[in-house]
Amino acid sequence: MSTKTAPVLTLDGARIALAAAEARAKEIKVPMNIAIMDNACHLLAFARMEGAKITSINIAIDKAFTAAGHRAPTSIYKGNVYPGGPAYGINHSNGGRFMTIAGGIPIVKDGVIVGAIGCSTGMPSQDEDVANKGVEAVEKSFGIKAKL
Repeated sequence: MSTKTAPVLTLDGARIALAAAEARAKEIKVPMNIAIMDNACHLLAFARMEGAKITSINIAIDKAFTAAGHRAPTSIYKGNVYPGGPAYGINHSNGGRFMTIAGGIPIVKDGVIVGAIGCSTGMPSQDEDVANKGVEAVEKSFGIKAKL
């Protein structure tokens, strides 16, 4: 009998993503709510920067939930959720947690989606920009081997 282990997003990895996203949010001067989830849609890390919108807390968490659970960036729905569109009403699925606004991006390790980051408070393009910086940082860290 053999087993296969799948890559996972650790708390350390989530902290790398969180720190990079926070740094980008500070750089563009837009305080953010930033959520990091594992591939099972469980929250690993969260930060609400000073000045981030209270109403955006759940939006950030739900963007990460959607990107991790659906294995796709939330921005892909933009052209499909209008009335009559092929994904119209999808935002009502999963107890209303399915987010169709940019700012949720999957995190990939060894070709496997291991989690996602969700950001909210700015315009959708700003949320996505901040999320991308978090994803880039943690994915880059996957290539760094620990010294023994």
